[in-house]
Amino acid sequence: MTTFAPSDSTASETRAALPVTAPATPDTLTTTVPKEYVHRAAVTEVFLTGWRQSAPDTCVVTAQWPRAHTFYGPAGGFHDPLLFSETLRQTVPLLSHAVYGAPMDHKQIWRDLHVALDPAALRAGLTPADVELRIRCSDVERRAGVLRGMRMEVTATCDGRHLATASTTFSSHSRALYQRLRGAYADAEQAMAGAIALPLPVQPELVGRDRPHDVVLSPRDADGRWQLRVHTLHPVIFDHPNDHAPGMLLLEAARQAAQHLLGPAPVLATGLDAAFHRYAELDAPAWVAAEPLGAGRVRVTVEQHAELVCACTVTTHPAVA
Repeated sequence: MTTFAPSDSTASETRAALPVTAPATPDTLTTTVPKEYVHRAAVTEVFLTGWRQSAPDTCVVTAQWPRAHTFYGPAGGFHDPLLFSETLRQTVPLLSHAVYGAPMDHKQIWRDLHVALDPAALRAGLTPADVELRIRCSDVERRAGVLRGMRMEVTATCDGRHLATASTTFSSHSRALYQRLRGAYADAEQAMAGAIALPLPVQPELVGRDRPHDVVLSPRDADGRWQLRVHTLHPVIFDHPNDHAPGMLLLEAARQAAQHLLGPAPVLATGLDAAFHRYAELDAPAWVAAEPLGAGRVRVTVEQHAELVCACTVTTHPAVA
């Protein structure tokens, strides 16, 4: 510890004698992409770290998965498989805006999603996982030069190891078109204010969760169905106001229903084959049903007003570390 305070002249001489060097930096600096590109309000919920176009209609997107997360956290030594679906969901608006020029107020809506994950690549390590998605875009639809939708085919690695293959199709709507499609439901804050009361959750351990706050299924009704719990104050599922139940909520419901049906031993949802047919509104109950298909596969449907909202076949793998 120095107790001597140098005079101004001494300090000047000392500073002049020190060599002037630039601070050392790594070859590349890692940060997340702008949250606006992935339609997130919280920077902490952005998993994508970069993108580049490697060829026409071919892109490489990088992401990092955290070792801990309030909702998509590791369990039993494995990363949450739905982290990949959320990573892919974020890639949809990123490429739409940053590569294909969709205006920032345009909304992208899932039509279908198909995911096949390698369970071995989901093992969590001692550092955050670095994920790379190689994406080929096809069936690109434009109207008056503006993106209207496309298909993405994906191969992904995690820390250099094969992680997944996936494909998804989606549509992209201007604000005016979206308002016409949604009509009275177009105002997100108004739609959330009209949401029905949140039903009680099933016991968290039945659906692979630790907290009631994260359970998206209610106890089964007499017909064996669960009511979908649409928790509009959930900081991850509803990161920002939304006029309908988000697609990731429907996938979480499918995952939890499969776990409930196949439990009590934990399973990993390593495969998803989902088709989204219509919006799940917030002002009426939606009902979740599941039936076993054998070999660890479960078909899950979500209905509202007796109409099919979403159908998803979940393929599972024992969560054995």
